[in-house]
Amino acid sequence: MNTDVAPVKSKTERKPKPKWLRVKLPTGKKYTELRSLVDKYDLHTICTSGSCPNMGECWSEGTATFMILGNVCTRSCGFCGVKTGRPETVDWDEPEKVARSIKLMQIKHAVVTSVDRDDLKDMGSIIWAETVKAIRRMNPDTTLETLIPDFQGNERNIDRIIEVAPEVVSHNMETVRRLTREVRIQAKYDRSLAVLKYLKDNGIRRTKSGIMLGLGEQEEEVIQTLKDLREAGVDVVTIGQYLQPSKKHLPVKQFITPDQFKKYEQIGLELGFRHVESSALVRSSYKAQKHIN
Repeated sequence: MNTDVAPVKSKTERKPKPKWLRVKLPTGKKYTELRSLVDKYDLHTICTSGSCPNMGECWSEGTATFMILGNVCTRSCGFCGVKTGRPETVDWDEPEKVARSIKLMQIKHAVVTSVDRDDLKDMGSIIWAETVKAIRRMNPDTTLETLIPDFQGNERNIDRIIEVAPEVVSHNMETVRRLTREVRIQAKYDRSLAVLKYLKDNGIRRTKSGIMLGLGEQEEEVIQTLKDLREAGVDVVTIGQYLQPSKKHLPVKQFITPDQFKKYEQIGLELGFRHVESSALVRSSYKAQKHIN
């Protein structure tokens, strides 16, 4: 038997991460204090459950992200590590629990997000509004960003968010038009743009969106997406590197270089965005406290 033949590499084998994607372990007094509170009271943050690379930096600045409406999503996006299936029943005590977590952690700026709840008649928008109200009652000095789903474009559901007036309302495009069907299977590119435009046209002072790179998009497609977002009145955009959560998810097609991220940042600023966060480790809530200004 010939034992010198090199093994055939699997087509799905993950690309090795480049050096600029190395993450420093979170440290510092504020991080340590918050970590102990999260563990002691079993508080649920996306920062910890999603192993966010920026957790230490954000927590030291008094920012954290919370997910409502459970941890099972009704959609099966090709990029997302959240479980898909039949969600649990709505926990109507959740708004108070989130508000209490924010108070315990002494969060200055809270980001709230959720799974998609297409199984609910209101798509979760009532719990969304109640959560914002509860946070305001218990934490009057805390500012808020709501990173919302598309609510299937239903204006009554979006109106519930507008009525409680978070300082920032965000909805992520995630990718370019051509890749939307593959990356966000049950979502629509134009519907997401319409949601963002509706928010801006109906009184939301600061709107925001985010995209991931490395899924096979071309530079001109990224630039077109940025132009589409500006046309919809979006103020803030985040641009980060897609990382494959598991072998079941879409593979990374390319690791974008720091220079390319810098180029997109410059293009975004030239297009008129108020803030552009563009680098490999940027996530939706990165430097979120800056975006209220």
